[in-house]
Amino acid sequence: MVAAHPTANSTPRFTVAPETNESPIPKKFKSSSVTDTEANSRNQDSDRPMRVNPHNLREFEDIRALLERSTPFPSESCSIPLGEFDATNSEETMKFLHEECQMLIIGAGGLGCELLKNAVLSGFLKIHIIDMDTIDVSNLNRQFLFRERDIGRSKAECAAAFIRAKMRHLTSLEITPHVCRVQEMDTEFYRQFHVILCGLDNIEARRYVNSLVVSVAEEDADGELDPSTIIPLVDGGTEGLRGQARVIIPRVTSCFECSLESFPPQTSFPMCTIAETPRLPAHCIAYAYLVLWARNFPTRKFDKDSAEDMQWVYQQAKERAEQYGIAGVTYNLTLGVVKNIIPAVASTNAIIAAMCVNEAFKAMTYCSQMMNNYHMHMGALGCYSHTFVYEKKSDCIVCSKQANQVLWLNDASITLKQFIEQELCGPQFRLSRPSISTGRMNLFMQAPPSLREATSANLEKSMAQLVSDGDILNITDGVFASGVGLSAQIKFRSN
Repeated sequence: MVAAHPTANSTPRFTVAPETNESPIPKKFKSSSVTDTEANSRNQDSDRPMRVNPHNLREFEDIRALLERSTPFPSESCSIPLGEFDATNSEETMKFLHEECQMLIIGAGGLGCELLKNAVLSGFLKIHIIDMDTIDVSNLNRQFLFRERDIGRSKAECAAAFIRAKMRHLTSLEITPHVCRVQEMDTEFYRQFHVILCGLDNIEARRYVNSLVVSVAEEDADGELDPSTIIPLVDGGTEGLRGQARVIIPRVTSCFECSLESFPPQTSFPMCTIAETPRLPAHCIAYAYLVLWARNFPTRKFDKDSAEDMQWVYQQAKERAEQYGIAGVTYNLTLGVVKNIIPAVASTNAIIAAMCVNEAFKAMTYCSQMMNNYHMHMGALGCYSHTFVYEKKSDCIVCSKQANQVLWLNDASITLKQFIEQELCGPQFRLSRPSISTGRMNLFMQAPPSLREATSANLEKSMAQLVSDGDILNITDGVFASGVGLSAQIKFRSN
């Protein structure tokens, strides 16, 4: 059993829960409630106007009620026991949520806005939020933390500023925005957090975050998992009227990579990803279809069966792609994207965000059993939901202890380039920019440019020229965090 609160002198991490009736929450925590007199005094002394809140005495009354009452279903009674719940220590738990618990929210779009709002209203007052995108006019109908004046500004910064302004009576509230990609922050940045909430709209970034939390979960000298290094990850996703929420306890439950096969290659594109700074050819196509067409032909409906209309979108998408240095816009891709755009639905975001924050709250307070471990919400034909256990994959390339994958090659004459495209970037591993080496040499390296140039000649050589039967390939890729990679043993099938 592990506990999600730090010891007095530790970094914010899990600690082993005592096998006693004592609370696993440190005794150093004190009540974070303030009196009306104190609130009014702060209001008078502050240069910034403060709204007088009559509930400052018991700011989180509803949350506190959950922590003051005993329950037959605490964390220690479930299949993922994180610690022991003690209702007599509710004030200490509230203090922990307000002052100590560090939360990271990744994504400040439709789902991320809901996550941030729910987290603060649930008592999490030390929050970091990451998003690289800027606000577009098409976001305003569902991303409720933004206003028309915010168009063109950073999502992370505007979301943080909005919540700080609305909740300024919470004097200990700290929301720190980061305008960057998740891959740009080093591992030490992520180690500071107690829990991470993901509201990402693409598989690649979610794979990266998953590999990162798995990589920092370390083993002790006896080969046992060190609970003080575990960072729970709660992942949420929506697509139209469907959504999912998932709890990942690194190296304890299955990880995101274990179920990668359940995500088919992307053929539909969430609305919230296409109107901001484009990163993919599909984003450029969707922008031309949804934004530029309406701007240029406000009274004419787009005809998906018209070759002339489709050609116009294709040409506009090519121009936008060239503007941002994106390759890969084709007429066939334009057809596929235009016919598979799925609008984001605000109500679905609200449902999934509530699930995710609820699981984070349970993980940090032990007040109830955590979900084990995957929940599906399907609202297209009514309201149906289903919770089930995603089992760990025995040969998962991220979280399993299996030393090597075995890759059988039927044809040793295929080139390294073909091997990368068919095997590594194929449906089994779905890598994007793999670098490959053996114990003897670098076969192909994506970076730095000098090393890529030096190894690119190997792409046209056959596998038989480069490796021998039984050789181990060490493979890294941008979809994985530093230190996480794939080891694969090459085996040639005899003719």
